[in-house]
Amino acid sequence: MTNVLINTNSIIKDALTKLQDNKKRFLIVLDNEKKLYATLTDGDIRRAFLNNFTIENKINEIVNKDFKFLKIDSTFDEICELFKNEKIDFLPIIDTDNKLTNIITKKQFHIMLLENIPFDLTYDFSQFDNQTLEHEIYNRPWGFYKSTILTSHAQAKIITVFPKGELSLQEHKKREEHWVIIKGRGQVVLGESLLDVYPGKYIYIPKGCKHQIINNSDENILFSEVQLGEYFGEDDIIRYSDKYNRVK
Repeated sequence: MTNVLINTNSIIKDALTKLQDNKKRFLIVLDNEKKLYATLTDGDIRRAFLNNFTIENKINEIVNKDFKFLKIDSTFDEICELFKNEKIDFLPIIDTDNKLTNIITKKQFHIMLLENIPFDLTYDFSQFDNQTLEHEIYNRPWGFYKSTILTSHAQAKIITVFPKGELSLQEHKKREEHWVIIKGRGQVVLGESLLDVYPGKYIYIPKGCKHQIINNSDENILFSEVQLGEYFGEDDIIRYSDKYNRVK
């Protein structure tokens, strides 16, 4: 946590250096006894400069002493309620002596929940810092998709197939898939079967089963896909036929 900690006697220049290094946009301010004293954000510093402060001013003149924090025995409900506030992006965690024991950001909290990690305020949340919470939208010849969860054991996607678009006839060796149609109508090839699909229709696709969704309508098909298995890379797609000439 040292890269987000600063002493109350420091100057603004020191704080700017820390913020440049930690890339988190906030600092936790400790007093001389290393007890939690205040917080300081890049926004606090910008406002200070607008009020004619300089980099040589002490940070204790601009810190935020009216901040929210957690105690080591705070409940799951407490942290949920605090992070509902759009102005709160991080929460210091203190022990009974008001000493800092941990820090959790809103992003880290969300990733913890999506990773199905038990709630524990002593956890090393910093290991989530390099993980992605918001995934990009990926375009494909047939439409696009967005991953909503990606962990070591599962991936979930929302997939849109444009009118007259279709996924390749394919199978996977390392994952099974579960599809639920949200909007639109079309057909799914599942093994040797051809199924009509519509909102609410559920399709289970075991490992090694050939499958394909075909949008033969004039509106988008929107469906959710949950993948369960040991690997979720694109190179586990074995194509047998493809409208867009992607069979190798």
